[in-house]
Amino acid sequence: MLSVPEDKINAIGRVLNDPKRPLKERFRALFTLKNIGGNTSIGYIKDCFMDPSALLKHELAYCLGQMRDKEALPILLQILEDKSQEAIVRHEAAEAVGAIAPIGDNQIRETLKKYSQDTVVEVAETCQLALQRISWFEKNCDNDCVSPYNSVDPTPPSQEEDVTRLRAILLDENESLFERYRAMFALRNLNSDASISALCDGLKSGGALMRHEVAFVLGQVASPSSVTALTAALGDSSQHEMVRHECAEALGAVASDECFTILRQYLTDEKRVVRESCEIALDMCEYENSPEFQYANTLLKV
Repeated sequence: MLSVPEDKINAIGRVLNDPKRPLKERFRALFTLKNIGGNTSIGYIKDCFMDPSALLKHELAYCLGQMRDKEALPILLQILEDKSQEAIVRHEAAEAVGAIAPIGDNQIRETLKKYSQDTVVEVAETCQLALQRISWFEKNCDNDCVSPYNSVDPTPPSQEEDVTRLRAILLDENESLFERYRAMFALRNLNSDASISALCDGLKSGGALMRHEVAFVLGQVASPSSVTALTAALGDSSQHEMVRHECAEALGAVASDECFTILRQYLTDEKRVVRESCEIALDMCEYENSPEFQYANTLLKV
């Protein structure tokens, strides 16, 4: 947790919760609060769940999960249980619960079990993954599975290192989602031309939840070789908006001139989540190409 004066945290929190501020500024505020951590930051993030932007609320839940602070669990469980919240938001809340949940907490298990049968497929599948994640760590409590990308992942990576085998698991519709995710994270960690190609194939396999996570890890790797596949998925209006949103943000992470051009084409997309994701992705592009790039901590200068 960063040591930041309370008045500075309050100023950043006000930016996050100010609907009159540009969305890109509010995103920077959010990720700054994530890096600061602590109860005050969590409080400001909680207050923002009333916002009409599903994309912003999705990122609120993501950041709470990445903070791994148990104080955030009641907030996330409330969002998961609130069926008036968008699917993309409830899904992310469930994933965040799995990232934080202490081993042996039966109450959290019961809540996740209840919503593992949710009528929204993406929410149900996320709760199933969260339960399996908790069970896996109960059996492997000495294995922290630290991500090379400094992220708390929904599953541990597979120990398999053969790209051909990992690709086969990733694309196998009969394999469990948990094992397909494990293969996906292993492919990400290998970060080779062959593994990135396999991940790009994953954008055309499985359901929306699987495809959106593939796009997310391609964003973490940020390889120019993924641009063609990400662009195709972003431009495919038959894809679930949660997939297209992650493709846009992944292109923002790659941050090439080509990505700038592609993202600008979707700033008027009919889906709000996609439009806003492109706006944020373009902001990421600008900061990635700045010699003073420090996206997550920009507002510490407030």
